[in-house]
Amino acid sequence: MKVNKHAEVKHKSHKWKDAKGKRCRPPVSSSNVNSSPVVISMVKEHQESVRKKPSVKRLKNKVKSVSNCKYGWTTEDVRRGRLEGEALHHCAQRDDRQNRTVLVMQKDQTLCFRRKCLLTCLYGHVEVMGFTIEEGQQSYSLFSPAPHCPLSIRGLESIRALESRNEASHILQRYLSQASQKKLLKSITTNSSIILLEPIETPMTRFLSSFPDLSELFNLPMTELMSAVLDTPLNGLGMIPLDSNIERLKMSKSYRHALNTVVSVCKGDIDGCPVILVCGTKNVGKSTFIRVLINTLLNYTASVEYLEGDLGQTEFTPAGCLSLLTVREPLLGPPFTHQQTPDHMIYYGQSSCDSYLDRYLECLKSLWCRRSQTREAPIIINTMGWVKGFRFQLLVHMIRFFPVSHVVQLSHSGFSHCPALTPDFLRTANGFQTHPPAQTALDEFTESHSHPRMYSHISIQAEFQGVGSQGTAKHQRSNEQRDLSLLAYLSQLQYPDPGPVRPLHSLTPYQVPHTAIALGVTHGDMVPSHMFHASNGSLVGLCCLAEKAASKGGPVFLSQAPICPCVGFGVLRGIDMARGLYFLLTPVDPSVLREVNCLLFGAISVPSCVLTTQEERGRPEEQ
Repeated sequence: MKVNKHAEVKHKSHKWKDAKGKRCRPPVSSSNVNSSPVVISMVKEHQESVRKKPSVKRLKNKVKSVSNCKYGWTTEDVRRGRLEGEALHHCAQRDDRQNRTVLVMQKDQTLCFRRKCLLTCLYGHVEVMGFTIEEGQQSYSLFSPAPHCPLSIRGLESIRALESRNEASHILQRYLSQASQKKLLKSITTNSSIILLEPIETPMTRFLSSFPDLSELFNLPMTELMSAVLDTPLNGLGMIPLDSNIERLKMSKSYRHALNTVVSVCKGDIDGCPVILVCGTKNVGKSTFIRVLINTLLNYTASVEYLEGDLGQTEFTPAGCLSLLTVREPLLGPPFTHQQTPDHMIYYGQSSCDSYLDRYLECLKSLWCRRSQTREAPIIINTMGWVKGFRFQLLVHMIRFFPVSHVVQLSHSGFSHCPALTPDFLRTANGFQTHPPAQTALDEFTESHSHPRMYSHISIQAEFQGVGSQGTAKHQRSNEQRDLSLLAYLSQLQYPDPGPVRPLHSLTPYQVPHTAIALGVTHGDMVPSHMFHASNGSLVGLCCLAEKAASKGGPVFLSQAPICPCVGFGVLRGIDMARGLYFLLTPVDPSVLREVNCLLFGAISVPSCVLTTQEERGRPEEQ
């Protein structure tokens, strides 16, 4: 599958200008997808069964009508806060023929929802996960699946006020009938934002939903059934609004301070580019913070660089990878919704680096050395959720190696699981391969001793519900998240146009001679005669050795895992010993595959659902 690459921004004078205008990806086409009647029925039945509970108050508040003094418009006074219940009927109108809804939002109003949609801003601007979507921009896909915190759309104050009723009517007439326009005009004020919401279905969502265990991935979790807002103009699109009983993304005071500090520095006139290393223990919202930070920075710059150092919870690739890539589009969903091909990638082959720490560090250093020294975009370094013992020493070593300008450290409940990684602390701390500078008694009276490397340390106290503990609901565990990312990557093998899902076993694989490619293992020593048995049916990294391994007419096996570029992944579907062929399924473009001369397999396995639950259907492949 080809990946369209955008032109890089070369001139520093335009670094923080016209960032939105550089996003020219064509809008994603949507299909007519209705809400699942099974889910709607289940929600209604559940709500009916607990209707008598006094704690549940549905659609109680009536909206009040006020007058706009400047134009004499009639407008519905929906108070700031969550859009739900009766309010959605006044500020949203649906076009049943095209299956789309126009929604009017006022400043600081929020729409919290589950499932997915395609959002286009028709007037004003709104904010999602820190990213501002304005009129005239492309459409953006929003994904709010059950395992993650629900997404929210927040209305922002319009920079330019609507001049007249005619201007508002002109915007609406392209999307709504005359009667719907008349109803919606009552909700529009001079500073309203108007957005278009449409259903969306992609090869990724179709592929994931084809597995029985993932068919309800975008539906409501059981804990949110009573908070679902039904019978609104949004439900027909496949969206389920949530009332204010459900907590959306919660940003603490220190969270907002950290965002503002880093963004202000990146916007400032500094020498070189900011290098922000983000660290913290597991389950404190580190990945979510990075997404919000990237999205916020993309409001001001055309791109942000990202160095992946977390093997188990990768953001843009399947697990087990270390990568360096340039982010040009906002991240409006969990990792499996925005898998992409990095600029540089190394396949480590495991979700943890406990056994091969030296190789882990060498891979990171190799990626950093491949980074262009002339780039001016800020770079964010993600780290693993390790804060104790040798893992903490590894973190200290990384701060010493990379030229970091800021260290953002997350913790929770006022209790830090490791010392604050300030410059003063690093002056005396031991790293994995580094030690503090030796000092003598004379150093106390002279200026000859080395000063600590200077960078800014920013602390964040996470305060969201469930902080510090891993979720136990379906698809929330780490291994399940890794499977979702890998399945999303393999969904690139599907046709881009709507149609039946093609099971992987129905696809025609590439045939690769044993003599043309080397085979290696990343996670231990293995007798060559056992490699065929172990690698058959496995996920493999498609790698490029600097020098092709010599063959003596038979298969080539590597004695140790090399540190070399990886261009993508494939499933080794079969091995034909008689003909000396590997059978490989991969979405990597054939022009790139010509450079591949090494297959590495590790401890990252193909999800079991691929082997056990795929349906026997799909279009026949041409040989």
